[in-house]
Amino acid sequence: MAIEEWLVLAMLASFILLLFSGFPVAWVLGGVAVLFTALGYLADSTLDAATGLDYNTLGLLVGRIFAIMDNWVLVAIPMFILMGLTLERSGVAERMMGSLQQLLGNVRGGLAVSVTLIGVVLAASTGIIGASVVLLGVISLPLMLRQGYAAPLALGTVAGAGCLGILIPPSIMLVIMGDTLGLSVGDLFMAAVFPGLLLGALYLAYILVTATLRPGQAPLPAGTAAAGPIGLGRLLRDLLPAAALILAVLGSIFAGIATVTEASGVGAAGALLLAWGRRRLDLQQLASVLQQTLGTTAYLFAIFVGATAFSLVLRELGGDELIESLLSGLGLGDWGLILVVLSLVFILGFFLDWIEITLIVLPLLAPLVVDMDLGVGPAAGIDQPQLLWFALLVALTLQTSFLTPPVGFALFYLKGVCPPEVRLADLYRGVLPFILLQLLALGLVLAFPALVTWLPARAYG
Repeated sequence: MAIEEWLVLAMLASFILLLFSGFPVAWVLGGVAVLFTALGYLADSTLDAATGLDYNTLGLLVGRIFAIMDNWVLVAIPMFILMGLTLERSGVAERMMGSLQQLLGNVRGGLAVSVTLIGVVLAASTGIIGASVVLLGVISLPLMLRQGYAAPLALGTVAGAGCLGILIPPSIMLVIMGDTLGLSVGDLFMAAVFPGLLLGALYLAYILVTATLRPGQAPLPAGTAAAGPIGLGRLLRDLLPAAALILAVLGSIFAGIATVTEASGVGAAGALLLAWGRRRLDLQQLASVLQQTLGTTAYLFAIFVGATAFSLVLRELGGDELIESLLSGLGLGDWGLILVVLSLVFILGFFLDWIEITLIVLPLLAPLVVDMDLGVGPAAGIDQPQLLWFALLVALTLQTSFLTPPVGFALFYLKGVCPPEVRLADLYRGVLPFILLQLLALGLVLAFPALVTWLPARAYG
């Protein structure tokens, strides 16, 4: 191999190894980029490797960073973060949990069903996996264990429902994917609706079937009274405010009334009003929420800057061509390559956060997908339906990797809030059925691309 190809491989290996050093990801990305700019310059000048890379390469970075900061779509990120954190403080989830439990009190597995439904609502209001998993774990896991639920079922339900936030809009990952791949974020939001609801429906079906076939794993609570109109009325009172907020955000985007950026502002303002109306937001709480929003946003944008530098140097060294030639040389055909690419994303999800995968790996793989002939036909109003479908496949794959032992991120989040008596083996056994359900959903989306493209095309039609 040529010297620049060795540099590309060394750059990728250095990045992965340095992640385990404990340094912040943004510093690792930027530092590796600067180091390999120097190595590429030395290789070019001493070995005549014709890499075409010199110190002026870093000068291109300034324009790219300004392009990031000038992108109005990315304004939605701090707004959605603020919306999610505020709803977390507002007590909406706790109130819905109590109402759903009362409504489903006589349904075997009703508490696990309630957790899953609340996971869907949280996914459509926060879009932050860590926040959803931790919140569901804190408010529902002790209750499920006290009620006699088998620990694996309780843990798997919480972990699976908490991970829905990566897929169901308004997912922050979808916002970043849209900007990175040049896709409409509104199209991505609409494309994710059916896969997200499909996954939630599979979870519910598994819970109800398991509770029916193995009643000892999901016992009915002792002394539960039959739910009646009062239970339903309480549920509507607790559910309608959150549902109205989600409808205002997603409905305005899907109807073309507001852009993603404008809708995110509406969502943030609505969440603040909802928390204030419930008397759960004083000045101290507001300051805390704003500080958390600032910290999370700064973390994300620091990674944006580091990833921009990293990907720029990697491409200047010929990383695009090397990866394309390596994958094309496998001789597996287009469908075989898609499976290899998704497997690669799945494995990387063990070690990298979705942010690095979205900002670094996706731009390298997207050109391959655009040129494939996978039978994803044209869809009205969608510029690149095949790339849109691929983006949702990646999102589903990442969601699977977040649950997969031993290093799934969702497992770390949940283990941190588990009661002391919960064993790690219970956690691993509990998430296994949900991983299989996610793989089933991934297979359905692979086989039926219309699950992704139909709603965005319908909106334009």
